[in-house]
Amino acid sequence: MANQKQMKIDGETISVKDDLITWSNLISFSRILVIIPIIYFHIRNDYQINFTVTALIFYAIISDYLDGLVARKMNQVTELGKILDPVADKLIAFFLFGYIVLLGWIPLWFFVVGVIRDLLIMAGSLYIRKVRGKVAMAVMSGKISVNVLALYGFSVFFFPEADPLHNFFMIASLVMMILSFIHYCYRYIQILNGADFN
Repeated sequence: MANQKQMKIDGETISVKDDLITWSNLISFSRILVIIPIIYFHIRNDYQINFTVTALIFYAIISDYLDGLVARKMNQVTELGKILDPVADKLIAFFLFGYIVLLGWIPLWFFVVGVIRDLLIMAGSLYIRKVRGKVAMAVMSGKISVNVLALYGFSVFFFPEADPLHNFFMIASLVMMILSFIHYCYRYIQILNGADFN
């Protein structure tokens, strides 16, 4: 398949391929597939955590690291992967946090803020794709934001009575969502001004 040698804004050179089926892409896709089983088994277990739910949640977390690691180690960074990885993150966050909102475990406003932020980032990414012909890779602060958000969801799921812990991670999540959004905006402006990127 075709290869593109591009220089990222931060100076790192990465070969981006057009392949569709790679191990890293399959891992990203599998992360999307665990959403429904997590919710199903949680409901079936009377809204209590059991081994199956725990294993699926840990797989979702681990796979978020694994797909990127595999992509780089096996030289499998692809245009599809640049889309699939963040989309998988956003879908699992949307459905799981939407589910938690329905249970009344987190405030609706927090969920709405997260959705609006993600929609704006995706809109920017689509615009860059239209203007520059390819998708920009996720920024590191965005990955950190996803991980802090995961810790918030983790604390709510596994420690439902620990309100101070929930509040801490909720505030930390909001801070990282804002900082990463600013980082995305700055990167998008650089790209639209002609900066090269993978």
